[in-house]
Amino acid sequence: MSENIILEAMKKRRSIRKFKSELPPEDLIRQVMEAGSYAASSMGRQSAVIVEVKDKSVRDRLAKVNCAIGGWEASFDPFYGAPVCLIVLAPKAEANRVYDGSLVMGNLMLAAYAVGLASCWIHRAKETFEKPEWKEFLRQRGLKGEYEGIGICILGFAEGDHPAVPPRKPNRIFTDKA
Repeated sequence: MSENIILEAMKKRRSIRKFKSELPPEDLIRQVMEAGSYAASSMGRQSAVIVEVKDKSVRDRLAKVNCAIGGWEASFDPFYGAPVCLIVLAPKAEANRVYDGSLVMGNLMLAAYAVGLASCWIHRAKETFEKPEWKEFLRQRGLKGEYEGIGICILGFAEGDHPAVPPRKPNRIFTDKA
């Protein structure tokens, strides 16, 4: 019996940190974004949003601010060459925004694996989207109100082999002894 594709993705998906510059086909990006929109959310509010960035100049500006926030050398690319960024944000007024946005991020990464793309969760979205320049970027994209950055899912084709799945650490699952 073959393993369920969802369970397989959960077990085999790995964060990729070296990408080809080639832009993935639009239909694959759309499938990943759609899967993100189906993430569970608090009280079914579906408040988290996904903002796509494929424009290289915008992507590079986003990487530059992420790099500065992270404290790395200016030459470092915190997006590892990935050509697509899927920014997940949620309204600041939503009490469960971080949880809801995190579920969206998980769906994005699992969907990427399922359609043959590579991904990685990049932090510092919260700090980035507190900056006036990036708040304006969101307004120009049609987002009204105050949003908190939850994460950036970088997306593309992996450069090199898919990493092996490391063994699971022991003592992480506790069952009812009854």
